Amino acid sequence: MADIEVIVGRVGRPHGVRGDISVEPRTDEPDRRFAVGARLRDEATGRGFTVTAMRWHQGRLLVRLAEVADRTAAELLRGTILVTDVSADDRAGDADDFWDRDLVGLTVRDHTGAEVGAVIAVHHLPAQDSLEIRTPTGNRMVPFVEALVPTVDLAEGYCQLAEVGGLLDPEAAE
Repeated sequence: MADIEVIVGRVGRPHGVRGDISVEPRTDEPDRRFAVGARLRDEATGRGFTVTAMRWHQGRLLVRLAEVADRTAAELLRGTILVTDVSADDRAGDADDFWDRDLVGLTVRDHTGAEVGAVIAVHHLPAQDSLEIRTPTGNRMVPFVEALVPTVDLAEGYCQLAEVGGLLDPEAAE
């Protein structure tokens, strides 16, 4: 399968004088995506970087890139969105973990198994993640929790909703 470009982090302020950068991870696997030898790119320009060191310091991810020689060069990267390519068939480590790209495009079934829509986006909200589902009557948001979405079958390409009145049709709950 082809590779998919994914965002892995946003460059923050420099750390020290040797060119280390702080990174706000945008991945559930920062230790994997920023491992020594990992290849990253600037999302806007395509400029490539190679990770030469990575460590956690007081809860912040610090990364050294081969192409960034000093603090001045590190400062110029502030705000840069870092991306990398991952295999399209690469899966999250745990059976109950899913990446956004796994969920977007899944057919959505109601509790009886009837098709009722498709997942068009995943939103990471403060309380929990939510699936945005396109239905014949418009887009709906469903909290992505096991009580409401008990079944996700990536191999078959669907997720199934629990029997909860008003989940996709607010008028049905009344």
